[in-house]
Amino acid sequence: MKLICGLGNPGDKYARTRHNVGFRVLDLLAQKLNFPEFSEKGKYLLSEKGRGENKIFLMKPLTYMNLSGEAVMEVLNFYKIEPKDLLVVYDDVDLPLGKLRYRDSGSAGTHNGMKSIIEQLATLDFPRLRVGIESRGVTAPEQMELDVFVLAPFLPEEEELLKPALAEAVELLEKSLA
Repeated sequence: MKLICGLGNPGDKYARTRHNVGFRVLDLLAQKLNFPEFSEKGKYLLSEKGRGENKIFLMKPLTYMNLSGEAVMEVLNFYKIEPKDLLVVYDDVDLPLGKLRYRDSGSAGTHNGMKSIIEQLATLDFPRLRVGIESRGVTAPEQMELDVFVLAPFLPEEEELLKPALAEAVELLEKSLA
């Protein structure tokens, strides 16, 4: 069994913000692989496909970013999924807009959602895919408070730069499931 968790904040207010890149990647992956619609299961939205050991779960925490670990632990515990079979997709302000970085383990950096997951799992050893949201010269994070920046929507010219990265992220995730 595999669990892919996309990080973001619930609600229309946050849907197109930088912090919701993880949700957007999961929506695109679910669409491409014909997953059923996400359904609410308490602290998260879940879509699942497959059977037995080949089952794949896609989840989006509804706890807001800073408490993402609570929802992730709930799914891991309920379905008896090991952290090594978890893959987290999230935004990274320290990477240039549209750049992807995959790692099998590592720290949370400045990301509070990842800090929450690492704290709940008590390990750094689980895969993650970071999607760069930093955009020097357009809306640079150093020009505003970090929380304001990550909760801001992408500008139209940034969306154009982000589209290929979202598609590439979906391809990477699809390959990781093969």
